[in-house]
Amino acid sequence: MSPPKAPDPSRRSERSRQAILDATHELLFDIGYPKLTIEAIAAKAGVGKQTIYRWWPSKGAVMFDSLLAHQREEGGALPDTGDVEADLKLVLRATVAQFNDPVLDGMTRALAVEIQNDPSLGREMVDRLLGPQLEATKDRIRSAQRAGQIAEDLDLSVVVEMIFAPLFHRWMLRTAPLTPEYADSVVEMALGGLRPAACRAG
Repeated sequence: MSPPKAPDPSRRSERSRQAILDATHELLFDIGYPKLTIEAIAAKAGVGKQTIYRWWPSKGAVMFDSLLAHQREEGGALPDTGDVEADLKLVLRATVAQFNDPVLDGMTRALAVEIQNDPSLGREMVDRLLGPQLEATKDRIRSAQRAGQIAEDLDLSVVVEMIFAPLFHRWMLRTAPLTPEYADSVVEMALGGLRPAACRAG
């Protein structure tokens, strides 16, 4: 009979880490961010507080990783059907759906507050979440430029801000309902100014 295998510390560690992320996600849904504490997360996950602090410096950092772990799988690249307007509408409608999701809405608003007082968390959000999303959008715009659908001499950083910022502004300030129809209007108006001059004249 072969001797029993020793426990795998890395597997146990990963189980604890996943339990913490799951507990954070559930607590945010149940009690909201203002009442969320490291103690509550530890109790729900069945770990000690020091286990949490081993990986995350604050509850904001735990929440951010929980957001990344539970957000819908979007993939890396944006869709490229050859129709940039249809593709961007699809992406912005998905963004609207995420903003309107009760759990994601609460987590994202709490994260927006956290990063005001935690520059390192803000940089991490840009590096791990916003940056890749914006770069994927730039790649889709470049493809549209090669196809002659978008003017070539554009600052793509400004372009992607033109496309996404109106949604974020309306969501953050709650100035009006955030709807799929609004997302479509944003795309149509943005592309109206981004198409080559010959296309606009036509």
